Amino acid sequence: ELLVDPTYVPSCSINPIISCGTVMTTPQAAVFGFPNPLLGLVAYTVVITTGVITATGAILPRWYWAALTTVTLLGEIMLHWLIFQSLYRIGALCPYCMVAWAITAPILVITVDRALATDHPGTVARFLHDWRWSLTALWYTAVLLLIVERFWPYWSTLL
Repeated sequence: ELLVDPTYVPSCSINPIISCGTVMTTPQAAVFGFPNPLLGLVAYTVVITTGVITATGAILPRWYWAALTTVTLLGEIMLHWLIFQSLYRIGALCPYCMVAWAITAPILVITVDRALATDHPGTVARFLHDWRWSLTALWYTAVLLLIVERFWPYWSTLL
């Protein structure tokens, strides 16, 4: 709709801060020359398919987990760049983008855990396995604090 009518306001544009319309009209919304959500459609389809396959009891080879982890890590790096762009360059948050931020972190944790699966205590893999959800919670907390801090002047007017 935005391509057809530049004055269109998407339903996900809730206020000046939570505004997907603002984010969608920036160069960051199409990093590789096409809309970023197309990357997500492909990547999340692979992740869902992997989940379904493993839920059936199939054991995927270690190389598969290593490849999936590598791609997920690259996606997470890109998402961190997009988080920075949203917070400090664009100055708006897209609800759909934030869902991608939220689900990619645990996907990375799970794929790293599978790729480094080991029963050897005292290794980095064991540490990551034992602390995986605490590290994820710490990441969520950090992103939430960055959002609150960046937009505090707006949030404080709502109190």
